[in-house]
Amino acid sequence: MRYTGKLYRPPSEADAYILQATIGCSWNNCTYCDMYRDKPTFRLRNLADAIDDLDMAAMRYGSGVRKLFVADGNALCMPMDHWLPILQEARKFFPRLKRISCYAMASDVLDKTPEELATLRENGLSLLYMGPESGDETTMRRIAKGPRPEGAERDEDYLYKQHVDAAARAHQAGMKISAIFLLGAGGTERTVEHAKASARLATAMDPEFLAALTLTVVPGTPLSRTRERLGWELPTVEGLLEELRTFVDEARPTNALFRTNHASNYLPIGGRLPKDGPRITALIDAALAGEIPLRPERSRGL
Repeated sequence: MRYTGKLYRPPSEADAYILQATIGCSWNNCTYCDMYRDKPTFRLRNLADAIDDLDMAAMRYGSGVRKLFVADGNALCMPMDHWLPILQEARKFFPRLKRISCYAMASDVLDKTPEELATLRENGLSLLYMGPESGDETTMRRIAKGPRPEGAERDEDYLYKQHVDAAARAHQAGMKISAIFLLGAGGTERTVEHAKASARLATAMDPEFLAALTLTVVPGTPLSRTRERLGWELPTVEGLLEELRTFVDEARPTNALFRTNHASNYLPIGGRLPKDGPRITALIDAALAGEIPLRPERSRGL
C-alpha cells in the first residue's frame, strides 16, 4: 500500500488494514506529540488515490479484512464528500468488514452535525479514538489539547466540557468511543490534579474503551524545548504508577474495557471498569511494592 511518512495506529488496530486518507494532523500543536511533525502541512489525500488503495487492498487481502483504520491524525475532520465514498467503497471491497475507526479530536466531532455523524455511522464508521490526555483543564491548556475559539479562555472548563459534549454527540449517533489518557501529562506539579480530573472526565465521557499511555518527552517537541525553562518535570516511575492507581480507583464509566497495553507503559494491565477496579488497584499496589516486575526501559516505546 502507498503511505506518506510515519504511520500510527492504536494497539487494538494491530490487525486492521490502515488507509491513509489524510496526510498529517490538522491541529498538530499538542506540545508532547511527535507523531506528525514529519508532515507539517496537513492535507486531504486525493480521494481517487484513497479509493485505489482500497481496491488494491481488496485484491491482496480480500475477505481477510475485518477492520479498517482510517489515518492519519484526526481523520474525522474530512468533509462528508470524502468520508462517504471511502466508507461505501470499503464496505463493497471488504465483504467481511466488521469495524471502521479513526482518530478524532473533540472539536472535529462537534464540527460535524448530529445528522452527519449519524450518516457516517450508518455507512460504517463505528469507533472514534479520542485523546483528551487529561481532565485537568490547566494541564490540557499547557499541552495545547485542541483549539479554543475566541472567548473560550473565559470558560475555565472549556476543553473538559468540549470532550464531554463530543463524546455525548458521538454516542447519540450510535458510535463507540475509545478514550485515551496520558500518565505524566501534568508533570510533577499537577500530578494529583491530573489523575483525579482524568478519572472524572473518563466517567463523564463514559467510553466503551479506555486506555492509559505514559508520556515520553520526545526530542524536538515543544515540550522538550521548553521543559527546562518552565521547570517541568515528569513524575518518577512510582509517581506514574500512583497516577494510574488514582485513575483506576476513581474512574466510574458504565462498563469500559480498560487497557494499559501500549508500549509506553511500565505496567501492562487490563480489565473492565469499574467492575475490575479493586483487582487492578491491587496489582498496581503489588507493582509499587516491587512484587510485580515492570517493563524495562529498553522495551518501552511509542
